[in-house]
Amino acid sequence: MEKSIENIWKEGFLKSDALVAPKINNLYNQKSIHIIDKFKRMFKINLIAIVAFSFAFLIVSFLIGIPITGILFFVTLSVLVFINRKLLNDLGKIDFGISSYQYLKAFNQWKNKQVSINEKISKLLYPIIFISLILGFWFKDAEGMPLGERLVNEILVGFPDTYLIFGIPLIGIFMVLLIIALLFHFGGRIYKWDVNIVYGRVFKKLDELMADIESLRS
Repeated sequence: MEKSIENIWKEGFLKSDALVAPKINNLYNQKSIHIIDKFKRMFKINLIAIVAFSFAFLIVSFLIGIPITGILFFVTLSVLVFINRKLLNDLGKIDFGISSYQYLKAFNQWKNKQVSINEKISKLLYPIIFISLILGFWFKDAEGMPLGERLVNEILVGFPDTYLIFGIPLIGIFMVLLIIALLFHFGGRIYKWDVNIVYGRVFKKLDELMADIESLRS
């Protein structure tokens, strides 16, 4: 009985000695490499953009009088770039010589690891950024006095019974802690939302390619 085109396709994909196998395997290998190379380029550009922004913001922070914010921004983002740079180096160690299916599986494992690590980092990243903004503006010079102290003095003029802890209104401390808690709780979700915006299309293409290969192997 003559084999259907679909059976020939599957057999060629699965058997290395079949005539059509090298062409099919090469096709999927090229697609896999192309999509993942595109992701690598986007990832590198993203890291470069973070470095450029951290440097630029550091300079601006000194110019506008909030150096604490700029320094904390720079240190935090530098750590983020360092970690992701190491992850990118690990991605480069994936063997191109293996089959497209194994190559995609290896990349998918790396992607899950990368997302998991950055999701955990984001739970600290966003609160640190918020705290750095608060500290920067609190200690910003306002006519010879830190801006935070000036604001507290103005609050006390209108609300003299305001309860203070270490010179800070209790309600202010409560609001800051609440925002920090929310940023910690939703930090991972914010990161995933950001990843989906930047890399969503690439990941979708990879998932479709993996699904095609798995359908041929079944």
